[in-house]
Amino acid sequence: MILAIDVGGTKMAAGLVAPDGTVITSRRAATPQNADAETLWHTLTTLIDPLSARAEGVGVGCGGPMTWPDGEVSPLNIPGWRGFPLRARLTGRFPGLPVRLHNDAICLAVAEHWRGAGQGSADMLGMVVSTGVGGGLILGGRLVNGGTGNAGHIGHVVVEPDGGPRCGCGGHGCLEAIARGPALTTWALAQGWTPAAVSEPVEASEGPEAYLEDRAVTGRALAADALAGDPVAVLAMRRAGRALGIAIASATHLCDLDLVTIGGGLSQAGEPLFGPLEEALRDHARMGFARRLKVVPAALGQEAGLVGAAALLLAGDAYWPSTRD
Repeated sequence: MILAIDVGGTKMAAGLVAPDGTVITSRRAATPQNADAETLWHTLTTLIDPLSARAEGVGVGCGGPMTWPDGEVSPLNIPGWRGFPLRARLTGRFPGLPVRLHNDAICLAVAEHWRGAGQGSADMLGMVVSTGVGGGLILGGRLVNGGTGNAGHIGHVVVEPDGGPRCGCGGHGCLEAIARGPALTTWALAQGWTPAAVSEPVEASEGPEAYLEDRAVTGRALAADALAGDPVAVLAMRRAGRALGIAIASATHLCDLDLVTIGGGLSQAGEPLFGPLEEALRDHARMGFARRLKVVPAALGQEAGLVGAAALLLAGDAYWPSTRD
């Protein structure tokens, strides 16, 4: 039984995962915002302690970037952790057990390849579009780590080089700066979006930023409003879809992919996102070999991060080279 951990900018999750990839039980907690390193660590240990007794190994997905395989993490969307020794801390807490840690988006890609929509694909990109935008590459049936473990970071492919928005990485025009949930909701609010699910209406004089304190103002809410036909939400999904399509076309030409899976809150928008994505992709992926690419929603939902983290230990060396232990 593997203790699987998924650390993201919005939530932390932990669960026990059986050898076949089934999540037996799981727990979740909100990631503390603007918290220091030890507060974040305390939140995580409180979450995992009730599951620890049955663990025979620990697999972790965490936002990046990070040093890999050492597991010192500096997630862009968790500013309280900069160079935080997450793998070493967990190794100290679970002496004698293997602890493997990778980027959370890579874990989502691994999960989809191992047990989700990517089963049977030898060459695929698994993506997550949520608080951030990330990805993981499977080529030749194996995870590509790159020299530092950060291969597949498609969120920082530049899709708007001239005048694109500033990104948390310090650049501008990155896919993440456009398509991640918080950036997209901020853009939509500035265009006049009135979220259907907000707890209190906002006076026009207060400006769109007044909505940002409401917990209902999320990428998922924007996706739901787009599905319901809200015109500004539809425009926002078109903006995200176009950026995603351009980035995926570039990745496909570079890596000769046959499949891309997309998970995360925005992926629930369906046609309002995937329609513009497909249009932009076909506009830019003109090479013959790139036309075979299929883009599909991820299949595993909220459990994908846990399944992928567990796969780092359960799936042989397809996703974790033995030389990195």
